[in-house]
Amino acid sequence: MDKTTIRAFIKWLEQASEDEILLKKNRFLKAELEVSTDESKADIKLGLRLIDQELVARLELNEIYKA
Repeated sequence: MDKTTIRAFIKWLEQASEDEILLKKNRFLKAELEVSTDESKADIKLGLRLIDQELVARLELNEIYKA
């Protein structure tokens, strides 16, 4: 992914609902099985890492606000 695409994806992650994020994660996981190039696999892995980071951050914020 180029920098512009990464920025746009991060912006989408920040604005997306948890359901939208989980749907995208499932699509990435399915795509990971279908792609063959190393570059495509690396892009998908990056997307999955960013998704996981966003989900963890949201969980942490939830815990902070509950306390």
